[in-house]
Amino acid sequence: MTEAILIAAQSGRALAEAARRAGLRPFVADLFGDADTLEIAEAHRPLPGAFGSGRIGGGAVLAALDDLAAQAGTRPLGVVLGSGFEGAPDLMAAIAARFPLLGAAPDTVAQLKDPLRLAALCAELAIPHPAVRLDPVADPESWLCKRVGGSGGSHIRRAGRGSAPPGAYFQARVPGRPHALNLLSDGREIRVLALTEQWCAPSRLRPFRYGGALARGRDEPDPVPPAIRAEIAAAMARLVARTGLKGLASADCLIAEDRWWLTEINPRPGATLDVLDRRASPLLGAHIAASLGKMPAPDPDPVDAAAAEICYAGRDFAPVPAFAWPAHVRDRPRPGTAVRRDAPLCTVLATGPETGATKDRLRTRIAALRAAIAQEDAPG
Repeated sequence: MTEAILIAAQSGRALAEAARRAGLRPFVADLFGDADTLEIAEAHRPLPGAFGSGRIGGGAVLAALDDLAAQAGTRPLGVVLGSGFEGAPDLMAAIAARFPLLGAAPDTVAQLKDPLRLAALCAELAIPHPAVRLDPVADPESWLCKRVGGSGGSHIRRAGRGSAPPGAYFQARVPGRPHALNLLSDGREIRVLALTEQWCAPSRLRPFRYGGALARGRDEPDPVPPAIRAEIAAAMARLVARTGLKGLASADCLIAEDRWWLTEINPRPGATLDVLDRRASPLLGAHIAASLGKMPAPDPDPVDAAAAEICYAGRDFAPVPAFAWPAHVRDRPRPGTAVRRDAPLCTVLATGPETGATKDRLRTRIAALRAAIAQEDAPG
């Protein structure tokens, strides 16, 4: 029988799709239960929690994983965690006591997602990192307020007066365009997969909300200077050697001409999985091997560029209408479910021979999708 794997995340679709590509049977617990997740998964259990909070319900996660494991028929290979556990190393440890944890260890996540500990590590390892603090700041316009363990950018605000709220911290603003160094690690060394470009999809209340990401084609010129790219990779190699980070991960950076800053570490498979899992060898298989301390041989980078963008709801959908989703759309909400304004509605994918064509195709697809949904949902 094909081996089973447990997946828990805010949204488990991308990991479930990657598991199928790796020849595994995915059993998924997540917040959404999207239509394509249910199609891909062997079984699904819903989880409580708020998208972007950085933490999803503790006891419910353990119960869901126990239930899914019982349905698998054989002992699962282990658990792969996606977003939602960054602020919960204690919950990760409880999961690891039940099942093999395939990815970053709880103590590694605790180091990397504690903003003060990460800042101290960066200072020790000579890694450029914006200043962080909990005390009041003299010039709030020069600082951001971030939630510890938050994900997706929706938790980031402009800093206010007074001390950082409970569970939050201040980070100094630095210039630059957002990128992420996507990597695979066996706890000792790293293999760089891509330096992806990222962008925001700002809303009135969430000016730094994550929008999407793009991986350039293999032979495209890279606007990031090679020296900067090499510096970021070397910095991550030092951080991995110190913390023992394993599996797929990414380092969020801001790059400005000849300078760069590490802003956050995502010690898990991230939102770029859709654009990166296009090599001959499935990435989730590489993630599992690296988590077990066996770094797989590298595959050539994909020839084409690829991009993915979250399409946020422009208004309330309560309920979501029945709709024939195009093949390039993922995370498709089930008909009859509710999606609130500014919540993620779906994910749109595009590929192309180079960056410009890929971005154009992505924009065209998103515009066409919004128009089609509006027409489908119009009063008849």
